[in-house]
Amino acid sequence: MKRLFTLLSAAALACSAGTAFAGKDSGFYIGGSVGQADVEYSDDVPELGNVEFEIDDDDTAYKGFVGYNFGLVPFLDLAVEGSYIDFGSQNGEINNIKGANVDITGWSAAGLVGFNLGPVGVFGKAGLIAWDDDIDALSFDESDSGTDPMYGVGAKFQLGSFAIRAEYELFDLENGDIDYFSVGAAYTF
Repeated sequence: MKRLFTLLSAAALACSAGTAFAGKDSGFYIGGSVGQADVEYSDDVPELGNVEFEIDDDDTAYKGFVGYNFGLVPFLDLAVEGSYIDFGSQNGEINNIKGANVDITGWSAAGLVGFNLGPVGVFGKAGLIAWDDDIDALSFDESDSGTDPMYGVGAKFQLGSFAIRAEYELFDLENGDIDYFSVGAAYTF
C-alpha cells in the first residue's frame, strides 16, 4: 500500500510539472525566420495584349511574426499568429522570353494548433494572406493584390521561453502557389 501511495504521488507530481511547463510557453511571442520561397505564378498581361506571364523560380525569403499562445490545455498549444513575409524576387518570362520578375510580399493571420511532447512540439496552421505583387517585365510595370488561403505545418524545440522552429507553408494565391520552407526562432514573454 505504501508503494502504491508513493507511485501515485510521483505520478501526480510529474503531471503537475508537465502542466507548469506547458503554461510556461503561453503568452505573447515574437520571432523571425529565413528560408526558401518557391513561386509558381502565371497571369495574363492586358497591357501587352493578354500575353502569358509565367514565373517558376525560387529565392531566399524571410518573415517576422507575432502571436499569442493561449496555453489553456497541458501539452496542447492553441495560438493566433500574424506575420509579414517577403518572398524575395523571382525571375520569369513573357511568351517564352526571359526578362520578367515579380516581387511578392504579404501580411498573414493564422490560427495554430500544436502538441507538446516535452521540449519538442509539432503544430499546424491555417489562415489568410493579404498579398501584393510588383511585376517588372520588358517595358511595363504592374501591381496586383489579393487575399487568399494559407496552410502550414511545423516543428519546434522549446528551451524555456526560447524556441527554434522549422516550418513548411503553402500560400494558395489566385494566380499561383508559393511553397515556403523556413527555419527561425521565437521568444515568449
